[in-house]
Amino acid sequence: MASHLNFTITTGVPIHFCDPHLTWQRGSNENTNELPRQYLPKSTYPSKHSANDLKIIQRSLNGRPRKTLGYLMPEDKLAELVARST
Repeated sequence: MASHLNFTITTGVPIHFCDPHLTWQRGSNENTNELPRQYLPKSTYPSKHSANDLKIIQRSLNGRPRKTLGYLMPEDKLAELVARST
């Protein structure tokens, strides 16, 4: 986050920071933050799980197509954006 200006200059992609305490500005962020709760309820500490368990959860979450990404998976959308910038 500290290098957001360098990122914008280098890529031409503007960075937007939401106003604090205005959750309506962070709809997809709030939804994405809730996804891990399907695997790790609030009473669960990630440190109680093995690194392999966490990798499985990570792969499952990153392998989901997202409506906000045109039903692409996050890694596919990132690859698309990177390809456009080169």
